[in-house]
Amino acid sequence: MTDGNGRKIEYLRVSVTDKCNFRCRYCMPKEGIRHLQHQDVLSFEEIRRLAEIMKDMGVRKIRLTGGEPLVRKGVVSLVSMLPGAVYMTTNGCMLPEYAGALKEAGLCGVNISLDTLDRNTFCKLTGRDELDLVLRGINAAREAGLPVKLNCVPIKGINEGEIEALCDFAARMQLDIRFIELMPIGCMHDLTGIPSDEIIKKLGTDSLEPIEDADTLAGPAQYFKMRGFATRIGFISPMSHRFCNVCNRIRLTADGYLKTCLQYATGADLRALLRGGADDKAIWDAIESAVRNKPSAHTFGSCDGSDIRRMVQIGG
Repeated sequence: MTDGNGRKIEYLRVSVTDKCNFRCRYCMPKEGIRHLQHQDVLSFEEIRRLAEIMKDMGVRKIRLTGGEPLVRKGVVSLVSMLPGAVYMTTNGCMLPEYAGALKEAGLCGVNISLDTLDRNTFCKLTGRDELDLVLRGINAAREAGLPVKLNCVPIKGINEGEIEALCDFAARMQLDIRFIELMPIGCMHDLTGIPSDEIIKKLGTDSLEPIEDADTLAGPAQYFKMRGFATRIGFISPMSHRFCNVCNRIRLTADGYLKTCLQYATGADLRALLRGGADDKAIWDAIESAVRNKPSAHTFGSCDGSDIRRMVQIGG
C-alpha cells in the first residue's frame, strides 16, 4: 500500500481508548475532555478485522496507544488477537500488574514515557504522584523480557535541566532513550519544546556517533551512540527536521477514524463502514482512498486544516 507520494505504508498506530489515568499537562486541558461512550469505541473484534485487512494491504507493525492503552479492560487479549508485530506505548504505571501477561500474549516491546526523574516535576506534568510506580513498571517490563525504550519530551522551563540525568538513568538501566520534539497539538500550544539540535549540542557532539538503522519499521528516530553508553540515544525531530517524506504510518483513533497525518483531520470513518455492513472490499477501498490522499507533509505552525482534537483523543 502506497500513498499518492509513493510512500509505502507499513505501520499502524491504534488508539484503543481516549481515557488516561494521568492528567498530562501537555495532552489534556485542566477542565478535562468529554470521553467517548463505550458504544462509540471500536470493539476488539472490529480492531482485529481492520488490522487483518491492513495486513493484507502491507501493514507489518501495529502499535497500541491511547490515552493510556492499559486502562482499556481486556487489552491484553487484544494483543493476542492482532496479526503481525504488536507493540505498545504506555505511561508505565500499570506495567507492574500487566507486563508478564503482555509478554505471554505476544507483545513485542513497549515504549514508556519518562519525562522526568524529579517527583515534583512528575506531579506537575501528570497530575499524579506516581513516579515510583512508573519506575517499577520499567523494571517489571524488563523482568518480563519485554524490550523497552524510554520516550522523553523536553520542554523549556519544565524538564530541560534533566536531559543528562535521564541519559544516565537509561545507561544504568541499559535502555534506549529517545528525545521527541514537542508538537503543537491541543494544550501543547502553550508550551515550548526544545529542538533536537540543542539537546545534541548540550550532550556534546564530540561524544556522539551517528548510527544508521536499516529497519524501515524502527521509526523516525535518528540514533547515536554516546561514550559510556551500551545503548542508544535517539532524537525524533518532527519540527526541526521534518521527516514527512519518509512517513510510513497511519493512525486509527479509538472511535474508528483513520487518520493519515497527525496534524490533519483528513482520513476515513471506518467505524461507519464496519457498523453499516460494509464488506472487506469496501473497507479496503476506503482505506486505499484515504491513504492515497495522505498529506505530503505537516505544516505545524499554521492552523490551516489542523485537527482540533487533543493528543489523548487522537492517540500518541
